[in-house]
Amino acid sequence: MSDHHNLHSELGALAGEHLGRARNPIVKVHDIAWLEFEKPNLNRAEIFGRAFGFTPTLRTPDELHLRGTDVGAPCVVVRKGERTRYVGAAFQAAETADVLRLAEATGRTVRALPDPLGGVSVDLTDPSGATVRVVADQHQLATLPSQRPHTFNFGHDLNRVNATQRPSREPALVQRLGHVVLQSTKYRETLDWYLEHLGLIVSDFLYYAGQRERGPVMSFIRCDRGTTPTDHHTLALTLGPSNRYVHSAFQVADLDAMAAGGEYLRERGYQRSWGIGRHIQGSQIFDYWRDPDGFLVEHFSDGDMFDNTLEPGWAQMTASGLAQWGPPVTKDFLGTNPRSARHEAVSVVSALRDDNEFDLARLRGLLKVATS
Repeated sequence: MSDHHNLHSELGALAGEHLGRARNPIVKVHDIAWLEFEKPNLNRAEIFGRAFGFTPTLRTPDELHLRGTDVGAPCVVVRKGERTRYVGAAFQAAETADVLRLAEATGRTVRALPDPLGGVSVDLTDPSGATVRVVADQHQLATLPSQRPHTFNFGHDLNRVNATQRPSREPALVQRLGHVVLQSTKYRETLDWYLEHLGLIVSDFLYYAGQRERGPVMSFIRCDRGTTPTDHHTLALTLGPSNRYVHSAFQVADLDAMAAGGEYLRERGYQRSWGIGRHIQGSQIFDYWRDPDGFLVEHFSDGDMFDNTLEPGWAQMTASGLAQWGPPVTKDFLGTNPRSARHEAVSVVSALRDDNEFDLARLRGLLKVATS
């Protein structure tokens, strides 16, 4: 039997399991807007950003903005800091009134964003300690030229005749920010917070082997825009021994752009973490890289788009279930390489001592994932 048996999203919930959505959320955000980081070396961040496929829109001694080719805000905001850290995410409100409603419901103040971004924001903190901004009315950057998807001959269906395929080894131009993945010691509390405050809905749940009765340990979560399709996940949350950024994903034109862009990164000495392959939950073709500060970033293409009529899928979390095809998942991607072993061990010991959702049973489930 295939290792992928019973791993797909068509398998739904059992009676009494999490609904995957709040009954009466405060607002329903429309998309993820940008991510914010602090880094000590902005020059290094800009050089990698260009090689990864971003275009800088702002560069001062203390701040760097990186955009994709789509209309909208920058995808990434990097500010100079003493140490490297993920600060938080901004989500796009459907309208300004939603920012005001969310501020009133949470007792927070609406503030104006700096002029390079424009618009207004209400700043919240999720149960895991990450900053969550809900924004509206920011400046809209005009569309930039993008890489055009190639014309393919599929089997006997001929679309390209008397013409060759010659993708250039150049940066895979980022079109837009797709999603961010976060780890939390308070997974269920944090999940419910996002569903209730931002109106997000779950596309897929994952659970540890033999622990389904204890509930999920990971969720892929999308925006609820009614009958308008949105990304399979705008946010993904997973239970773990620390509260941290896991990775973020940026859409590119197609597989050729991704592969040729990967060669461009490799030739410049950057580290591929895992890829190229195709995921199961979300279906996207992926390629993961480490930036010079150690952050994991993903190129993706051809992801699933769902409207709000689909109910959550349920599947067991396994390492082999991370991809339909591609190279075996790496220790670097799983966080099990020797370089991170000491840090992970300290995080585990600390989490087991604290009052949170990561206990011994969950630790055993997580260890099984790495070998499954």
